[in-house]
Amino acid sequence: MTYFILSFMVSLMATSMVVRSAHRHSWLSADHDLSGPQKFHQIPVPRIGGLALALAVVAGVTLDQFTRSDHPETLWLWILAAIPAFASGLAEDITKRVSARRRLFFTAISTLLGIWLLDATITRTGIPLLNELVAFAPLAVLFTMFMVTGVTHAINIIDGFNGLASMCVLMMMLALAYVAYQVSDSFVLTSALICAGAILGFFFWNFPAGLIFLGDGGAYFLGFTLAELSVLLIARNDEVSPFFPVLMCGYPLIETAFTMYRRRILKGVGTSKADGIHLHTLIHRRVVRWATPGSLDRRRATHDRRKTARNSATAPYLWAVCLCSVIPALLWWNNTPMLLTCLFLFLFGYVALYWRIVRFRVPRWLITRY
Repeated sequence: MTYFILSFMVSLMATSMVVRSAHRHSWLSADHDLSGPQKFHQIPVPRIGGLALALAVVAGVTLDQFTRSDHPETLWLWILAAIPAFASGLAEDITKRVSARRRLFFTAISTLLGIWLLDATITRTGIPLLNELVAFAPLAVLFTMFMVTGVTHAINIIDGFNGLASMCVLMMMLALAYVAYQVSDSFVLTSALICAGAILGFFFWNFPAGLIFLGDGGAYFLGFTLAELSVLLIARNDEVSPFFPVLMCGYPLIETAFTMYRRRILKGVGTSKADGIHLHTLIHRRVVRWATPGSLDRRRATHDRRKTARNSATAPYLWAVCLCSVIPALLWWNNTPMLLTCLFLFLFGYVALYWRIVRFRVPRWLITRY
């Protein structure tokens, strides 16, 4: 628990410093583009929250170094592996010129470093034919790269509203910590608690006011760490089902897969082309609604406050969606048949909810107005 508290305090203070000094660096660190399909903030906001997260994680690992635990070197190797993914995302936050393809390339480099330094390789899947394939080392490396980069990109995709991605990842980190505690995996437990504390410190400034964003650096760092710890948990503990992290990350993974299907198959456009019809944007537009048709004509200051409140009111809906996969994963982390059943039920529920909202059939009891 000491690691959690320290990383929380460092993250809280570091994020506070970034927010309070925003007027000095906003020309470089803030998101000035307010017109994109997934832009919902009213003023330029710093998007370098990943720096505070990284600093808090380093502080937690440094504490572990001084307490002389059994795994200080492994923790530093984890941070070393995360650097390419984090740096590419941070470069995009600052320059706005690093494409998604390049960021995924550097995430793949981080995955290779994780395989080399930590032996973080998926060698069992719970699927008979695929188990035989990943027994062959080159295929295991490719499959690991595919899964880790997929989870990393998925976390970045759901990072759209105040508190959305950070709270979802916080819940997943705590789930990882719980299962790691159950199987006595002190490395994964310590790493997950350090990350959870760092996320919570950032969350206080990100939600509800949206004073700072994770940015691509923060989203890629958290996504890579979540994926890497998941791989290590199942690689080091045979009693943990390979489908535990799959169900745990069900919301971002299904959101990403469905987005790719929707863009490529249904619309015939590139999968990297941004649009405004993710589940979270649909909830923002059709579930969390304006109180009156004339609200846009009110005084600017009042409108901005209400729009920020509407932005923040969107996230709890998605937290509930995320919990629908995290809780069953926690309950049956070592039971593959139950995890598979819950995964299919979650997929069915997600698609049903999406199509109901996209067809303007939102249940009235779900609607809130701002």
